[in-house]
Order: sequence, then structure tokens, then C-alpha cells
Amino acid sequence: MEAKVDYLMDSGEENIRLDIKTDPEAVRRQARWCGVKPGMRVLDAGCGPGITTSILHDMVQPDGAVVGVDYSKDRIKYAREKYGRDSKVIFDVQDLRNNFNGIGRFDLIWARFVLEYNRVESQDIVKNLAGRLNPGGYLCLLDLDHNCLNHYELPPQMTDLLHRLMARLDDEYNFDTYAGRKLYSYLYDLGLEDIQMDLVPHHLFYGETDDKDLFNWTKKAEVAAAKLGYLFDNYPGGNKGFFKDLKQFLHDPRRFTYTSLILCKGRRPAEG
Repeated sequence: MEAKVDYLMDSGEENIRLDIKTDPEAVRRQARWCGVKPGMRVLDAGCGPGITTSILHDMVQPDGAVVGVDYSKDRIKYAREKYGRDSKVIFDVQDLRNNFNGIGRFDLIWARFVLEYNRVESQDIVKNLAGRLNPGGYLCLLDLDHNCLNHYELPPQMTDLLHRLMARLDDEYNFDTYAGRKLYSYLYDLGLEDIQMDLVPHHLFYGETDDKDLFNWTKKAEVAAAKLGYLFDNYPGGNKGFFKDLKQFLHDPRRFTYTSLILCKGRRPAEG
């Protein structure tokens, strides 16, 4: 299958969605687990609008530096304008799916929510990133597993549509609903050492709906519906019926939603 070039979630509000949905404290917890420390040179691979790059930059001070790269010119432009004020934060347009040079090597490379949007090229991306590590440096991969599929209690027609929707996104838009479970094998196959894993909740929603979560989930559904509208034709009430049911579900304090985040890190062997 030929890989899609475009980013699945692209829309006029994607920079804002990514900014709003990012939990700085969760990023710091995950970065500490990965081993981010003062003085390091860190690569934020697939940095999006730059908010995670900014957080990582704060964590490597004093004397550390962070480079954020993304293949979206729009994302990098936004990142430079909002988070690139400090001279030690560098943003650059780079395509992780190809061999990339000119940015040097790193003590730690962080790739969070990247591979799930690049199912076909994931192994090549991980190999390219590992090649940018200093000897003894760590490659850290963080991605979701069974993405968007864990909800209780969805109406049967929504459950059926959601599973068909995710399957089509995987097949037609190079998404990977099951990216997280593959991370260990990627690092193992490259011969990285001291591979460590963790599994934590990413989405954990119950009770009253948070405005930012409501915006995030609604926007994701809108983008998917725009790309795969034909799947909604047989839904009771069509597109409008689906979004009415989705809104009702998201506002129901009884509903429960979770998604597992898998963290994996491995060390490049020291050169002899």
C-alpha cells in the first residue's frame, strides 16, 4: 500500500487542538520517566505546534538544548512564533520518514504520538531516529493503543460505526489504532539496550465533561467524518444523528472512556 503524505488530523484548528489537549504535567511525568535531565541535548521528533518542545526545554535547563522537528511547515511556523523565543529552542522542518541530516546528534530523542499517524513508515522512522542518537543515548517512543475504542456505554450503532471508522482510517489514511503495542519490537529489532516499558492511562474520562476534552473529541470526530462521510450514510439520522448521539454521550456523567499510553525507551550501545 502506498503511504499517504497528508496528516490525518489536518484542519484549520489543528494547532489550537494540539495546544489545548496537551497536559503539561503529564508531559513532564512522561519525560522524567524517559530520563530527560538538565544539560541534555534533546530532539522532539514530530513536535507539532511546539508546546512539548517548550516543556522539554524547561526541563533540560541549565545548559541543555532542544530541537523540535515536524514535516508540517504550518506547525513549525506556529511553533517558532509561539515557543521559539528562547535561542536554545530550535524548530526545523524535517520529514522523519526520510533520512534527515543537519541537526546533529542527541542524548535523548522523544517521539510522542508520532507513529500512530505513520503506520506504513513506522519502522523506518524509528530506524532514522536511532541513527541520530549519541552512543549511550536513549530513544523514547510514546504512543496510544486500541486508540479511541474504549468506551462504556456506547449505543450499539455508535460502537459499530466507531470500529468501522477506525479500521478505515488505518487502511485509507495510514493511521495505526494499535501503534502502542509495537514499540518494544521496534527497539528490540534495532538492537537497542536496556529497553524499558511502562503503561499508563492517557484518556481517563468519567463524571462531568471537561471543555478541552469535549473540544478535542468533537474535533477528532468532525475531521474523521469529513474524510469518511460515506460511513455515516446508514447511521440513524446520518451525520447529524451521529453527532447528536456523540454529544449526548460526551455529556453523560455516567459514561467512561479510557485509552492506554505505552511508553518504551532503549539505549544505543556505546561504541567500542
